[in-house]
Amino acid sequence: QLQLVESGGGLVQPGGSLRLSCAASGFTLDYYAIGWFRQAPGKEREGVSCISSSGGTTNYANSVKGRFTISRDNAKNTVYLQMNSLKPEETAVYYCAALRVQAMCIMAKSPYNYWGQGTQVTVSS
Repeated sequence: QLQLVESGGGLVQPGGSLRLSCAASGFTLDYYAIGWFRQAPGKEREGVSCISSSGGTTNYANSVKGRFTISRDNAKNTVYLQMNSLKPEETAVYYCAALRVQAMCIMAKSPYNYWGQGTQVTVSS
């Protein structure tokens, strides 16, 4: 069974940091680009960051550039999202998703085949 599982969410104060993990089971992430998305209540799901299968290409939403870093460890079949200087408006459920494609990654949600169940990130004092 192909599965993605996010972890690392929680409650953090404004300006704080969290590291999210996206672990795959049932398949290897070696051939998959991974995207991180978030959805706040009443809002559309939006792309946050993505990384190509080799890790050689990364993209970020303008709102998170310079604060978030995406990385991957294919040996551990896991992708990470380091989030620094978090803001209250970034409170959302964060999802990872996998797309079988080489040498690129996509910030749009529609092409992604596999999705995790999400992890809640709450930024509040």
